[in-house]
Amino acid sequence: MLSTKDLVFKERLVCKLVERYVRPYEVEEVVLSNAVKLRLPSSIRIYSVVNVSWVVQYRKQVKEQKREEGKPVEVEGMEEWKVERILNKKKIRGVKKYLV
Repeated sequence: MLSTKDLVFKERLVCKLVERYVRPYEVEEVVLSNAVKLRLPSSIRIYSVVNVSWVVQYRKQVKEQKREEGKPVEVEGMEEWKVERILNKKKIRGVKKYLV
């Protein structure tokens, strides 16, 4: 998987909302001990030889690790979510925020 840490994007994106890694790409060859050549699509406009610090080995997600998001419940024609428990709460600028 290719790290997005040092990549420059065409659109101005908020760094904390960008994925840490983009999909797994195949390593074509090891150029040097610290550089590898990736098989990248033409839509990614970077040089295909990158430093090994940009590359992370892809691991499949463990079946039990995947968590399903809660499904909305319909109440009086509006979708709402059922909360199991409130973990934390705080007040920011007069607005209550809850961690569920």
